[in-house]
Amino acid sequence: MKDLFAKLNTAFDEFKIENNTRLAQIEAKGTADPLLEAKVDTINAAITEIDAKYKARIDEIEAKSNRVGLQSEGDVAKAEYSVAFSAFARKGDIQAALSTGSDPDGGYSVPIEVDKQMLDLEQNDVSMRRLANIISLGTPNYTKLVNIHGTGSGWVGETSARPVTAGPSIAALTPYWGEVYSNPAATQQMLDDSAFNVEQWLASEIAAEFSLEENGKFIAGDGVACPKGILAYTMATTADKTRALGTLQYVKTAEAAAFHAASATVSPADCLINLQQALKPAFRNNAKWLMNSATVGLVRKFKNAVQGDLIWQPGLQAGQPSTLLSKVIEEDEEMPSVGANAYPIAYGDFKRGYTICDRIGTRVLRDPYTNKPYVMFYTTKRVGGFVTDSNAIKIIKCEA
Repeated sequence: MKDLFAKLNTAFDEFKIENNTRLAQIEAKGTADPLLEAKVDTINAAITEIDAKYKARIDEIEAKSNRVGLQSEGDVAKAEYSVAFSAFARKGDIQAALSTGSDPDGGYSVPIEVDKQMLDLEQNDVSMRRLANIISLGTPNYTKLVNIHGTGSGWVGETSARPVTAGPSIAALTPYWGEVYSNPAATQQMLDDSAFNVEQWLASEIAAEFSLEENGKFIAGDGVACPKGILAYTMATTADKTRALGTLQYVKTAEAAAFHAASATVSPADCLINLQQALKPAFRNNAKWLMNSATVGLVRKFKNAVQGDLIWQPGLQAGQPSTLLSKVIEEDEEMPSVGANAYPIAYGDFKRGYTICDRIGTRVLRDPYTNKPYVMFYTTKRVGGFVTDSNAIKIIKCEA
């Protein structure tokens, strides 16, 4: 492409020089030199040939990428990679994989556009991906530094000694990593059909399976070869100032396996108000509720103990979410239901409190042999998750 541009520019420069000479001759003599005119015609023919090759190359790139107006070498490379991936998925074309720099031993990396589409689809299905902070990493060696303060201070007289006080402390937090996998299948006839969008199909199938696997881990994963979920962390009733880093605070429902029974002076929602107030003001603006649909159905019936008003309020306009004590509810069926010693409700600023780490690059191994006549696409991806600020998330526990 660069050579064609260089030739084209050179030819145009030569043409301008020769054409100017020709015009000068005509003006001076009234006639043109036949040899010079023939040379100019040759240059014009060369320009026409180069222009035709240039246009053909552009048409070829557009046909491969199914996109118009590629403007950089990076865009061209992405387009060619996408075409190579399609050839690999449909026919198992290993040469295409090698030509675009993929490692045949580790699988074929899906194109960036497909990877992003998968993440978008997952975000629609996984509540924690909508709530939490998400970062993309090229390496699993990620550390989050947290200032846990602890600087000492005191009062002294004008001439009293100033003893050395404790300095601030820094804690290093790292994600809990795991590899999530999926193994969707398609028939070879499906792959042979040119109207079948193999990239779109793979993105949707893989995203659906990854969503099912990830959702539960971000909530209750134990951190062993998987992300560590919010409910897997140590819980305590102690306040933020006295609670150890990485320990979440919980508030009791006042009943062993349910919410407190309503009375003239007590509402079962009292524990929810206590939970809200336990959260620092800095986290309240972006705070949301997280519970499953059965728990939502239960708390929607809670009333204020004095006025008897429902604490749940429906959205007044189209597209406006309903609220519980003025905060939006996010439903997630992985959250436990109300029961003995259960943690049915979480509340807080999850973007500050929890981080999901996506290792860049999803790998695909094409397997046409294991389950004939189906072609299997064994797909893997590294995902991590961990609590980054244990003060930003609070939990309700069923406990007397």
